[in-house]
Amino acid sequence: MTIKYVQPGAWNSRAVIHGDTAWLSGTVADDKTASMKDQTAQILAKIDSVLAGIGSDKTRILSAVVYLADMDQKDAMNEAWMAWMDKDHPPARAAVGVTLTPGTLVEIMVQAAV
Repeated sequence: MTIKYVQPGAWNSRAVIHGDTAWLSGTVADDKTASMKDQTAQILAKIDSVLAGIGSDKTRILSAVVYLADMDQKDAMNEAWMAWMDKDHPPARAAVGVTLTPGTLVEIMVQAAV
């Protein structure tokens, strides 16, 4: 079975596809001055774009890991997540508090069926 590397860069690929599953790299917002909710919305739009480019969409997300720089802001992230998520196809998800690069409040990594 082949492995497809989507938008490979110097140190990672935007996504890697093996069989019928895609693993997306951690995605962050471009605007580091935005709030937690707005950074999350930016990230989710980027994830939508990558998924569309590989023939998938958010209804096919199997799991997600959300990395938060401040767990006290989890509710703000969840506002954006719940507005975006397809209510009939909720993926398995975990939210983890971590140290992220300066200005990055949230990073999201997903796996999806293709």
